[in-house]
Amino acid sequence: MDTTALTDAGTDFQSRLIDWYDANARDLPWRNDPSLYKTVVSEFMLQQTQVKTVLPYFAAWLRDYPDFATLAAATEEQVLKSWEGLGYYSRARNLHKLANELTALSDLPTDAKSWQAFPGIGPYAAAAICSISFSAPNAVVDGNVVRILSRLVADQKQYKTTTDAAKSYQILAAQLLNTARPGDHNQAMMELGATLCQKQKPQCLLCPVSKLCQARAAGIEESLPRLDKTQFEKITVDRAWIASDRGILLHKIPAAAKRMKGLHEIPTLEQLDLPKPKSKPLLERKRSITKYRITERFFPFESKTVANPLPADCLWAAPNTIAALPFSGPHRKWIAELLLM
Repeated sequence: MDTTALTDAGTDFQSRLIDWYDANARDLPWRNDPSLYKTVVSEFMLQQTQVKTVLPYFAAWLRDYPDFATLAAATEEQVLKSWEGLGYYSRARNLHKLANELTALSDLPTDAKSWQAFPGIGPYAAAAICSISFSAPNAVVDGNVVRILSRLVADQKQYKTTTDAAKSYQILAAQLLNTARPGDHNQAMMELGATLCQKQKPQCLLCPVSKLCQARAAGIEESLPRLDKTQFEKITVDRAWIASDRGILLHKIPAAAKRMKGLHEIPTLEQLDLPKPKSKPLLERKRSITKYRITERFFPFESKTVANPLPADCLWAAPNTIAALPFSGPHRKWIAELLLM
């Protein structure tokens, strides 16, 4: 990977990029009347989630929790309920923990290293928050930036993951950083990757730095970056749909669980110690979580098949109480479908 030509043209790259950003930046709520709180919330929400999905959640979040103090005062169940449908719920719990830690401080740190000690803050989020909120000279490197830099220098090296590539590009990103406007530079890089330098069919004719792009000159821009294909794992989960005069049987994911703790779901056959029926499922749905491709199957059972007392972490919920309970987005949708059957 020869970066000499690009780093030699660093000032030209910075000016082309920032001029384009000033003229074309999307009107996003965390950029309007910016604050540390808005920046932090947006960075948490945008992890693994597209801007168009985040927008309504961000607006509702700011209404319910306008600042760190209000968020810290909320219960975890309230926070999870507000996050419902965004997925990756550890983000919500970490954001809640972060609010509690920040409100307890008399002085907030302004450097990326200190911010990485907070819950849910990795190198990327720390660089983004500190550059945008404190003008700290920290370059961000996420999937968008990896894509831009790999094409700019025509890097044909094969990387296992985006994370591995990001580590490799950290020095180059720092060399290209516009230290006069680090926050805007970082946002411009993310904006360029999200709107023009996309995975498929990059809009090179509109790109402000296309003249500096070695991959564009070689005609290989769409093949970069080179990342190993994700090996997906298929999983089938069988669940029991039990509705009776006592309500709908649910399972509350315990606090000791690694994922989605505190959320409610339709219980699995294993959780209820029930055999898999020979009949077809009442409902079958598919979804994806990271590397997993999951088939969810729902089988109807009579309430008398459930042990008394109920298995651990299971409860009956009246249909009119379900709206107030925190669920993952798919489970709430599936319950609505099953109730109509």
